[in-house]
Amino acid sequence: MTIKDIARESGYSVSTVSRVLNNRRDVSPEAKKKIDEIVAAHNFVPNNNAKHLKQMVTKTILVLVKGNSNMLFASIVEEIQKTVEKTKYTVSIYYLDELENEVEQAINLMRERKPLGMLFLGGNPQFFKKEFNQIRIPCVLVTNQGTQMAFDNLSSVATDDVEAAMCAVDFLIKQGHKRIGILGGDTAVSHTSKQRLEGCKKSFEKNGLAYKPEECYEKARFSYESAYKAMNRLLDRELGITAVFAMSDVMAIGAIRAVRDRNLEVPEDISIIGFDGIPLADYYNPKLTTVKQQYQILAARSVEILLGAIDLKKPAVHEIIPFELVAGESVKQI
Repeated sequence: MTIKDIARESGYSVSTVSRVLNNRRDVSPEAKKKIDEIVAAHNFVPNNNAKHLKQMVTKTILVLVKGNSNMLFASIVEEIQKTVEKTKYTVSIYYLDELENEVEQAINLMRERKPLGMLFLGGNPQFFKKEFNQIRIPCVLVTNQGTQMAFDNLSSVATDDVEAAMCAVDFLIKQGHKRIGILGGDTAVSHTSKQRLEGCKKSFEKNGLAYKPEECYEKARFSYESAYKAMNRLLDRELGITAVFAMSDVMAIGAIRAVRDRNLEVPEDISIIGFDGIPLADYYNPKLTTVKQQYQILAARSVEILLGAIDLKKPAVHEIIPFELVAGESVKQI
């Protein structure tokens, strides 16, 4: 089959088919859907990828990582690589912007690279619900839950973000803090941030504290620089906050720098708790109080589940990995 054959079968022009195959956005949804269906049905691969496909190792697992600054994901990827190296498979890593559509990218990579399975580090359920049915190989969603999506070929291994965030805010409240700021991602596109914010709300409600997101929540990317700027915006509001929950350790470290640049101290003036439990949290000054995700277990189980699906045709499974609150030096009792 050629591009001309696809054009003839779909009823669209060769140029339209070419734009769809090159993931261009100047194509109507109807045309994209029709052409994608034909491409998938015929297992079509563009000619410019043929040479690459011949050179590829056939037993390949793809890992799609959302965000370039997520140190937890960096640790998980390292563990995944170590684990897969002991098997007959090889790993290819692809990094996406944290706001990108990971499923759309996965569909393109599946057609071009012909992997036997995929691991998604981070993901937005809305993208999966809309397009994941085009992916037919075994996949595992890592750090996000996939139970409610109910795809036969999609497993998940995750921390309970709602419970973990609630635990973090509960800890701040138990230390006497009632004016608490929150740093997190854009909840409209970041499912992780949405879940963790839900945990914050539950903690506030459980402890009888008023929650005003327009006041206490500040959006940031999961990076030092973005969190630094967000923390400054939060401090500019002069809300009298005594503590901050940052939805990642990277955010927490950026926030600490913003506090110090205002001649304030952590935890003497403002307490800060993070999330993830990255190795740097143990060596930062002050040692970071954080909710620690078990990244070694997340990595090991995700690979084990994926290989079980590939080699033994095992059905999809969904696992929740326990978290741990690690009390460091960045939170004080008041």
